[in-house]
Amino acid sequence: MEANGKTRYSDAELEEFRAIIKEKLEAARRDYDLLKASISNTDGNDVADTSPTFKVLEEGAATLSKEEAGRLAQRQIKFIQSLQAALVRIENKTYGVCRETGLLIPKERLRAVPHATLSIEAKQGNTK
Repeated sequence: MEANGKTRYSDAELEEFRAIIKEKLEAARRDYDLLKASISNTDGNDVADTSPTFKVLEEGAATLSKEEAGRLAQRQIKFIQSLQAALVRIENKTYGVCRETGLLIPKERLRAVPHATLSIEAKQGNTK
């Protein structure tokens, strides 16, 4: 475990995570805006169609149905809310603490999933 007796991450470590989260939040909001535009068909055929996000979304299908785009947009909203909640935990200095075990979530997991609130062990139910 990462903990080394620490009960929370240092302010410097929290700042590192804040930067990661803010970057992911910006990308998530851009993706959400693209999905929203595709649902309302407001952007037609312009530069947005060539963005990497759109290429990934269109892989295997010529276009996304409004229903599929709507589902993806809902998932994106949940992701954005999770990232925003993580920023609040940074402000409260509770970021990176597993909500089940109370131990620090390893940095590697937080770098991969910055909105995580459970350690891998807690997520898999192996906390005994």
